[in-house]
Amino acid sequence: MLAKIIINIMTGTIKTILGDKKFGFITVEGREKDLFFHKEKVAESVVFEDLKEGDNVSFDLDETGPKGPAAINVKPA
Repeated sequence: MLAKIIINIMTGTIKTILGDKKFGFITVEGREKDLFFHKEKVAESVVFEDLKEGDNVSFDLDETGPKGPAAINVKPA
């Protein structure tokens, strides 16, 4: 079993939100690929539906997501 690797507090900009599918992607300067995030992984104090494309956000990076690195604890920056 792989250990969970979390990198704390990164920042980026929401590139795309697919509200009907309850996920989106965050662009991070210096990273080649956008990061996936899911509604269930936003910070507890955040309402997923309040996040908008173009919003600046902070988040933790989970390097062991099932489909690669993913943003967790997503919240407005």
